[in-house]
Amino acid sequence: MPKILPAYSFAFQPIINVVSGEIISFEALVRGEQNETAQSIFKQIAPADMHHFDELLRLNAIPLAAKLGIQCRLNLNLLPGSLAESDAAILSTLSVAKEHGIQAEFITLEITEQEIIHDFKRFIDAIDVARSCGMGFSIDDFGAGYAGLNMLAEFQPDTIKLDMSLVRDIETRGPRQAIVRGIARTCNDLGIDIIAEGVETVAEYWWFREEGIALFQGFLFAKPGFEHLPMAFYPKL
Repeated sequence: MPKILPAYSFAFQPIINVVSGEIISFEALVRGEQNETAQSIFKQIAPADMHHFDELLRLNAIPLAAKLGIQCRLNLNLLPGSLAESDAAILSTLSVAKEHGIQAEFITLEITEQEIIHDFKRFIDAIDVARSCGMGFSIDDFGAGYAGLNMLAEFQPDTIKLDMSLVRDIETRGPRQAIVRGIARTCNDLGIDIIAEGVETVAEYWWFREEGIALFQGFLFAKPGFEHLPMAFYPKL
């Protein structure tokens, strides 16, 4: 890792079960100290250092979440290549979580679908080790990247988060609706929950609710915050 890193912190955004009315998890999202976007932070990291930086982010997000008193699950991002770079990429996360009183069962690792997994066996082996410790797994940005339905068959995460390109204005986009319905049927058969991520309008929300989706994340409910905020308003059933 380079000795000088960009200044950064984390904002936490809730994932909400609108049926039970509960926050089920907070996702830790890297931000600049002045709330700059994650993209602006990652642009300052050399490609060769990216996977080490990815691990460092998890190790720093956990103590902050513990300090803020987050009591539900914690979603942390994980680049698949980090598992190839370091056998300790997940074990270090488990170790820091234990140090700060967060059980493995309360950690969900979000695997981005926008990076190619070159060594799938090694990836699955590392996932199996983490699962044996109680960690949960989600595929982030599903529908935007490389793995698609094949990853569902081989990996079978606990949840998937639909990419915002599928979510945006879905109530008026027939092809997107057909794709999401197909994904929902597959996930239902595999016992995988769907999270509609990036929901910003009531119309988007109601389309997903009418399709039976219960888990949501997006500006309609709460923007990412730098403190442990209560659940914002969401449309009632």
